[in-house]
Amino acid sequence: MIYRLYHNEPLAVNQPRPWPWKDRPPRSFGRRRQNVRGGDTQPPRRVVLDGPPSDRVRVQRLPARARYDRAGIEAILDESLVCHVATVLDGTPIVIPTMFARADDRLYIHGSTGSRMLRALEAGATACVEVTLLDGLVLARSAFHHSMNYRSVIAYGTFELARGEEKERAMEALIERVESGRWARIRTPNRRELAATTIMSIPLTEASAKVRTGMPIEEPSDMDWPVWAGVIPLTMERGTPVADEAEAPAMAR
Repeated sequence: MIYRLYHNEPLAVNQPRPWPWKDRPPRSFGRRRQNVRGGDTQPPRRVVLDGPPSDRVRVQRLPARARYDRAGIEAILDESLVCHVATVLDGTPIVIPTMFARADDRLYIHGSTGSRMLRALEAGATACVEVTLLDGLVLARSAFHHSMNYRSVIAYGTFELARGEEKERAMEALIERVESGRWARIRTPNRRELAATTIMSIPLTEASAKVRTGMPIEEPSDMDWPVWAGVIPLTMERGTPVADEAEAPAMAR
């Protein structure tokens, strides 16, 4: 759902816009039948990102919930604000949450040039990126069958460093994920700020999604158990904006 962030701002400001937003994108950017008990049973579509799914991203547990189509994967990514990036650093697995932006078939993240994890990714460490949207709490009549409705994406690959125009466009994409149209209203980064920021991207050529929908799975013998069962929907919405008290007087009016 789209909300106005400011009382005098048109609704269209917060609506996502298709990439590219400029006339000349950087060269590097160019390239259900529903089961009411137990979730979606539609077989996965095979219009994949870049060929058949690899063994790493092929869903093994409950494969009927898998999605390998590009449109489905991109829709989940474009609705998410945070991803988790995992790799191995000095023999220890680590994972960090971070904001991200998708541009075509690449996913961009950013951080400090001093980040040990980003330096490891720049050196070629294999990474796994995960995104989850939580849609509901699934309450069953038995403890065993409690679950959650969700949409998730897993991607594997190697990150590449963004430079020059690609880096600037990627930073714009990250800001636009926070609020569409904001890049045109804010001070853009200067050379020092750009130099202090690392922006990297991973191709989405090895990715898959997994989706659960619907009501709880129930054992026939539990159907008469005297307790409420069903789904409690969960949504993330923009709240009422809280102004920065340090803002300029002209903006406070």
